[in-house]
Amino acid sequence: MSTALQNAGVALALVATAAALLAGLVALVATRRPAAALPVFLDLLTAAGLLRLVGGPGWPALATAAAILVLRRLIGLGLRAGGRTWAARPDRPTRLPQLRRLVRPAWRA
Repeated sequence: MSTALQNAGVALALVATAAALLAGLVALVATRRPAAALPVFLDLLTAAGLLRLVGGPGWPALATAAAILVLRRLIGLGLRAGGRTWAARPDRPTRLPQLRRLVRPAWRA
């Protein structure tokens, strides 16, 4: 693989990482809901991890991309199980999520 392609992959990964931070902050400010902003951040961070594989295909880059994907799934699972706001509201009873909803992908809901 040529050095120019590796450098382009690394540069695009850095741009995608910066875009992930910016888009995550904009989504957090606009919605004031971390549960809505975090998937935006993690999706673009996943894209940055995959672009990093273009720059230097090796085991460390593959492990980084896999760790980001696993982290994204675990954080999404925690957000779905934990509720929608940072503070619990005393006027509403706490509702435990059903196991089927936790295991099913979000696009099938």
